Amino acid sequence: MFGIAYRMLGSRADADDVLQDAWLRWHRTDPTTVQSVEAWLVTVVTRLSIDRLRAAKAEREAYVGWWLPEPLVAPDEATPEAAAELASDLSLAFLWVLERLSPDERAAFLLRQVFDHDYAEVAALLGKSEAACRQMVHRASQRVQQERPRFEVPKDAHRRLLQKFVQAARSGEREAIKALLSDDVQVIGDGGGKVPSFLHVVRGADRIANLYWAAAKRHAQDDWVYRMAQINGEPGLLRYLNGRLESAQAFVSDGEQILAIYAVRNPDKLAGITSPG
Repeated sequence: MFGIAYRMLGSRADADDVLQDAWLRWHRTDPTTVQSVEAWLVTVVTRLSIDRLRAAKAEREAYVGWWLPEPLVAPDEATPEAAAELASDLSLAFLWVLERLSPDERAAFLLRQVFDHDYAEVAALLGKSEAACRQMVHRASQRVQQERPRFEVPKDAHRRLLQKFVQAARSGEREAIKALLSDDVQVIGDGGGKVPSFLHVVRGADRIANLYWAAAKRHAQDDWVYRMAQINGEPGLLRYLNGRLESAQAFVSDGEQILAIYAVRNPDKLAGITSPG
């Protein structure tokens, strides 16, 4: 149930609120009237998430800069649980694309493509016809495929690339940083208006290499600490400045170069993250 709510909302706190509301509704329900507890919970959680997402859309339109999901961070260990999370699409890149869908499209797409519900179930849950749900899923799938690069990259290759990136970023070697970036790499930053961040998507290997080079030059090398972590099921980096968590950075790569970086800097979204070691 958390997986549905979080993928719908991109916020741990909002997902927890939805689950709490669903739990309270369950306790007010006569169990003898429920044919399937799982179906009942999925329906309630999805509908509550749609309602909350509709309300959140207005808030996110007024958000300063880009809005990125609250990252889910775990130690960088190749556990079966981490592999399962990765297989079920939790990545920030995936959720970033889902933000472009309407609440109903997002729900239909997730229920069908991620949670494997059949169209009859999706239609009953959303109160729409099967034909309408098929059309919503089709449109959403096209949008996701167009906007989200997909590469089957082994996690070890992804980690090795990030390790090289950390070495280059900490040393401030501009050409070494640039060599690890694709020509059309982009950075999406989320500061929430509370810390400096980019109001526009930053594109290009030269510009982004300069950003990391400038950060390295503004502080002593030992002031920056990068820690590997699982960020939404994929290898990523937590960056600390003078012992304080400065950002959680998720990466899209093809195994050879970095294609995109999603940098969450909003302190509210970093508050619940503890160092993985």
